[in-house]
Amino acid sequence: MAKADPHRLKLSQLRALVAIADRGSFSDAALHMELSQSAVSHAIATLEEELGVSLLNRGRQGAVLTPVGEQITEEARQVLRSLYALCRRADEAKGLQTGEVRIAAFRSVATHILPEVIRQFRQQYPEVVIAIDEKSHYEMVESDLRQGRADVGFTYLPSRDEFEQWELLRDRYIIILPPSSPPHAPLPQPFTWQDLAAYPLILTPNDDGDRQYLDRLLHGWDQQLQPAYVVREDSTILSMVERGLGATIMASLAAEPIPAGLRVAELPQPLERVIGVIVLRDALLTPPVYAFLERLKAVWLQSHAAQPASDLAPGSR
Repeated sequence: MAKADPHRLKLSQLRALVAIADRGSFSDAALHMELSQSAVSHAIATLEEELGVSLLNRGRQGAVLTPVGEQITEEARQVLRSLYALCRRADEAKGLQTGEVRIAAFRSVATHILPEVIRQFRQQYPEVVIAIDEKSHYEMVESDLRQGRADVGFTYLPSRDEFEQWELLRDRYIIILPPSSPPHAPLPQPFTWQDLAAYPLILTPNDDGDRQYLDRLLHGWDQQLQPAYVVREDSTILSMVERGLGATIMASLAAEPIPAGLRVAELPQPLERVIGVIVLRDALLTPPVYAFLERLKAVWLQSHAAQPASDLAPGSR
């Protein structure tokens, strides 16, 4: 039998072996590694083939290490510990073990976009502090970056030339209507401005950043909104619509989760807000900020695999 060749071994095989040893089964190891069970089984099968020994006994009670499997698993743990120590040493040299990332964003971004990015970032850099300051107006986001109170901002694009900026997503505006009477009554297709005029309109105040952005978009279609109610909080607006007090126009992301029973219609003319990430142009960003931006791009590319990578490149307008 040929000798085991260390150059043919893969870190993924060692990680799979350690995960199974720690969790007692292929299925639990696959869940932990966020892989399919077949991928984990393949990793172990090829590892056993390369080494020429049986590492695990499979049975109804799960997977149990063989005596040689126990020894090799301990060696695998040492390899992985050395790998993590190598990465920590490199991160320390880059100043990534401590520090702070200060973020200025409006509520819908803070609620729906940032949590997953922060979760993954904190797994890699647990000592870096993340500070989020929610703003009611995109100009406040830009001001925080300009005054040095924030490192990363989420705002509407295009922004001013003093910022490096790239597009993150496009969020369409929708009409949200109260429950129908009788239930499930169909909406007019298409829904017109005249149809909307039949409902009292509930909107945010004139000084709200999203309201100003929406008004500018509507101005291009010679439309002007006359609200019957002015309410600042999105959740309160949705609650009022739910009780039949009127209808609203809201960005899809800001409306989530839409209460059950409310009806959604498309605007007579499609309108959307372009949400982007900005940093101050030529700013001396710290290593944690650079690392956070890279994690943000990676997460967003994962969840929007069909979106061209160039859409997340700095400088796209």
